[in-house]
Amino acid sequence: MEQKQLPKLSNYRWVILVIAALLDVISNYVQFQISSLATQIMPALHITMPQFQSLLMAPMLIAVFLSIPAGSLADKFGAKKIVTVGLVVSVIGAFGRLWANNFITMMIMLMMFGVYMALLNANTLKIFGIWFKQDTNMAMGIFFASASVGIMLSQITGPMFSSVQAAYIFSSIVLLVLGVCWVLFVKDTPKGEEIPKQEMQADQAASSWSFFKEAAKSKKTWIVALCVGCGMGASEAFSGILPQAFAARGMSPQQAGTIAAIATVGSMFGSAFGPAIINKPKNAKPLMIGITVLGGISMAISWYVPLGIVLTINLVIGGLLGAMTGPIMQAMPITFPEIGPKYAGSAGGLVGTVSLLLSYCVPIIISMIAGKSYLMTFIIQGLVFALTAIFMAILPNPNAGRHR
Repeated sequence: MEQKQLPKLSNYRWVILVIAALLDVISNYVQFQISSLATQIMPALHITMPQFQSLLMAPMLIAVFLSIPAGSLADKFGAKKIVTVGLVVSVIGAFGRLWANNFITMMIMLMMFGVYMALLNANTLKIFGIWFKQDTNMAMGIFFASASVGIMLSQITGPMFSSVQAAYIFSSIVLLVLGVCWVLFVKDTPKGEEIPKQEMQADQAASSWSFFKEAAKSKKTWIVALCVGCGMGASEAFSGILPQAFAARGMSPQQAGTIAAIATVGSMFGSAFGPAIINKPKNAKPLMIGITVLGGISMAISWYVPLGIVLTINLVIGGLLGAMTGPIMQAMPITFPEIGPKYAGSAGGLVGTVSLLLSYCVPIIISMIAGKSYLMTFIIQGLVFALTAIFMAILPNPNAGRHR
């Protein structure tokens, strides 16, 4: 059989990836400044712990409402224009933190800040699919890993600033500079791959809702959304409970926090290198299913693992396995014949909305079932994560078009 020749990729794709990844880094950096500076922010704003948690999640909450329209509008007008509008709003929100002196005002500023990342996340599939084509999984992996970099940098540099205001100014200026880079250097398509005029005119005449309706007809896209959402929900529930659980086992708060951060390191490497490993076999499904089941087992047994080096190894392995398949799943819809690049933005918005809703609901449901038992919590989290392998088994082989 004649081997299918893969399309040649533009070198400019790396500029697109670097700018998108840096925007993801600063997004998580700003979001987790609330966590790293909590001892100063909470007294200054006179807020309770539930209010603090609300502020921490505010940039993500806005994505629940914006993901679907963001993808559909990008399908109609182009991702660059949509994200640019979001960056304007987000820069205002980031600098607005300097004048936010109560919970309500800070909540508004942080939700405004989260706008650009909601729009960008909904369209990474479209952007990377156009620029990286057969290497979309690799680009998604690097983009996913950049989130962990932002979280770690925020935790490391938080105490280094002379004041909360200084920390806010620094991160806001970095966001402004990266926003300018987006406007100046990012392009919707490589040179020579512009959308044909007739198709473009037809797309502009269509409503954004029509794009979403086409994406929503894809049953496989809904399965991807459920898989990503359940996986994210179990992973976030696991990460969120680690410090408290290990403190309950006798660790100091500092030790428990350090041990919990180790899983983030594993996740970073899993996101970055997982797609390259999974792309190698002709049929990736058995490998993905095996990785997912082993990741779930690692979560489930964490309560039993002895403290010390054995626990550290288990958390690194668990974080690694837990993050390897995420970029692959997120990139899948663009490979579906009914989606492709044309409806990739709408499909990404659908996946983003459903997965974010599940990532909020799954931890709550797990906590209601497990109660105060850390043992049951870990077991249920691991079980939910492992069961996402069922969705992977139903979906097509992600490497079907890569090995011919």
